[in-house]
Amino acid sequence: QYPIRPASMTYDDVTHLSAKIKPKQQKVELDMAIDTLNPNYCRSKGEQIALNVDGTCTDETSTYSSKLMDRQTFCSSQAASNVSRYAAAIYRKGELHLTPLHGILQLRPSFSYLDKADAKHREREAANEAGDSSQDEAEDDIKQITVRFSRPETEQARQRRVQSYEFLQKRQAEEHWVHLHYYGLRDSRSEHERQYLLSQGHGMAENTELIKSPSEYLMMLMPPNVEEEKDKPVAPSNVLSMAQLRTLPLADQIKILMKNVKVMPFANLMSLLGSGTDSTAVLRCIQQVAMLVQGNWVVKSDVLYPKDTSSPHSGVPAEVLCRGRDFVMWKFTQDRWVVRKEVATVTKLCPEDVKDFLEHMSVARINKGWEFLLPYDEDFVKKHPDVVQRQKMLWMGIQAKLEKVYNLLKEHLTPKKQDGQSAHPLLVSGEQRVNMAKAKVKQNYRLLEKELQKQKAESKANDAPSKMDISNVCLKEEPVSDEEPMDASAYESMNNGMVNGIHSEESSMDSLNGHLPGGCTDRVVWLLMDWTPVLHYLLSSRFHEAV
Repeated sequence: QYPIRPASMTYDDVTHLSAKIKPKQQKVELDMAIDTLNPNYCRSKGEQIALNVDGTCTDETSTYSSKLMDRQTFCSSQAASNVSRYAAAIYRKGELHLTPLHGILQLRPSFSYLDKADAKHREREAANEAGDSSQDEAEDDIKQITVRFSRPETEQARQRRVQSYEFLQKRQAEEHWVHLHYYGLRDSRSEHERQYLLSQGHGMAENTELIKSPSEYLMMLMPPNVEEEKDKPVAPSNVLSMAQLRTLPLADQIKILMKNVKVMPFANLMSLLGSGTDSTAVLRCIQQVAMLVQGNWVVKSDVLYPKDTSSPHSGVPAEVLCRGRDFVMWKFTQDRWVVRKEVATVTKLCPEDVKDFLEHMSVARINKGWEFLLPYDEDFVKKHPDVVQRQKMLWMGIQAKLEKVYNLLKEHLTPKKQDGQSAHPLLVSGEQRVNMAKAKVKQNYRLLEKELQKQKAESKANDAPSKMDISNVCLKEEPVSDEEPMDASAYESMNNGMVNGIHSEESSMDSLNGHLPGGCTDRVVWLLMDWTPVLHYLLSSRFHEAV
């Protein structure tokens, strides 16, 4: 049972030197002799180990009295913690004898002698240090001793101390060893002890449980079914049938229904309560356990979260949960849609609690938020305006309390417009998206083409005056001097003012349309319209030929 020794090398023929046991701890130790004459035994190593363990002196407390490691100790350990389902069995003469076990031990080599050698080594070192210090110090100085009293031990400290390794070692040392005498496997005493494993009964008549016939034994294993009166099926503790529900008072019926359903129109509640139920009494009772939200009744928060309870997700007390759920209910009185992130930001509750609130009274919509579970009940609002007004006043009080607790901002109090959220989302396939994109490209191409044609037409209209006929130009002739030739280069040096009949010199205010100085009598052309195309013609060769 140990890795360094094969199973073929048993200890049956090995000399057992001693044996001892601790019955309460179920601990056994065996000392077995080592064959020092075996050629595989290293004598020098055995002497060295004995010297390290016992030192030079030999007395009764020595582990190895022969100054040679000539013995080996085996210490037991429990092989199984629960041995109630194990037994020792002996089969003899067609009979199987079982003996219950109280413990199963496994023996392994003990190396406690190495710990003893280390302790001896530390003692020698301490003695050497003490000898050196005694030579340096003549006398020991008188030292002051401080006495301290231990504090009372708490229960937790006591449990830690009991489970500590030092405490377990101390308890093991308190039980004394009981020395035993070892008998070999083939010894007569061992054979006598093995007889106790056999049943001491002289006959099988006493064992009435083992003399049954096969049919009787099978009957004991599988007894026949006994017909019993069929009882009514037992429902879970939190479930009531409608028949059992209607036996309760009206207030309890409404409370149980609202606690299980959580959101219900008034018409559905009346149908569940049965015919003949007074609607006025129902209205009186429903207002005690529910609040009106969008014409429907939603169970109150304190009914779902009674006092002295807490959240199963975060451990938050019921008071905080009721306040957070009231905020969600109040938001649904303002709008049909609620955003979960906004609720978590305001209430500071964990996401699981917020999700529970919303699941009680709404349904999640993808990319939109949480929508109230039931449509607006206009019939109830029209039939019972007094109840609606009373509930409105209650909600105003709850709103004031929520504003004070959560420090609500203006955007939280103002309901958001959700015009387009009532429509169902449109699902478009990939092929439809491609066709829509192609149609849009064609439409844009036509628009761009029309725009281009329009720009071309405008550019042609702007260029038309430059190609006008000279016959449409009206000229005014005035006498000028014949001797002065016409200077065609004046066009290049003229600025805009001169062309329009204004001199470039600021001192002269005469117009080119009048007589030139120096008594010139030549004819001057006076432009009566846009001068640009006309001036081009005047500078051309055709004009000179005409002149």
